[in-house]
Amino acid sequence: MNGPEIHVEFAPELGMFVPPARRTGATAVVTDGVSTLGHVVESLGVPLTEAGALVVNGRPVPVSYIPAAGDTVDVRPVERPQQVPGAPLRFLLDVHLGTLARRLRLLGVDAAYESTDIGDPALAARSAAERRVMLSRDRGLLHRRELWAGAFVYSTRPDDQLRDVLGRFAPTLMPWTRCTACNGLLQEATKDQVADRIEDGTQRSYDVFAQCAQCGRAYWKGAHHDSLEAIVERALAEFGS
Repeated sequence: MNGPEIHVEFAPELGMFVPPARRTGATAVVTDGVSTLGHVVESLGVPLTEAGALVVNGRPVPVSYIPAAGDTVDVRPVERPQQVPGAPLRFLLDVHLGTLARRLRLLGVDAAYESTDIGDPALAARSAAERRVMLSRDRGLLHRRELWAGAFVYSTRPDDQLRDVLGRFAPTLMPWTRCTACNGLLQEATKDQVADRIEDGTQRSYDVFAQCAQCGRAYWKGAHHDSLEAIVERALAEFGS
């Protein structure tokens, strides 16, 4: 670039996306005079999904703003809880976030998940077609223009990932209402209705069942119920309405 010089400062929360030299204070950036501020921010490493308000010389501007020489830019983090206008709040998770997807479904959150790597273009297209917030740790994917909306998942630990997403988007929690396998809705079922999907010992030990209206999977309060219930209780205690 060989054009107007501006000074850009990133909020500490965005430091992981930029080189160390740009993590403290405002630093000089030479622009080309025609690119938008949104393009400049992304070229410096920050996906626009993670940028909140863009403040130029003390006033908020849109991502389409063309920086001028001498501008001082403050790139702020996304405000929490983040509002996603235009569609019911629902998510799409990439192949690396299977545990997070199952935990969101456990809490009744609409969370589609691709268990195979279908590629960034296909994920972005699905996000747009179904108006789902793309959750990923792939920065390149979050730079794609086709996305309906997106968010970087900051941690590699499922507990922290879940806390991050719930804190950022504040989805309505309705535990035990979705299939953790396919994201379909659960409905009450009698023992006879699910008898062909459970073992004899389970039939003798349990009387309360549910089944997925989409894939037919049967559910009951089995050996892992206590650990799952602990996840639900922690989420409701911290993020339940």
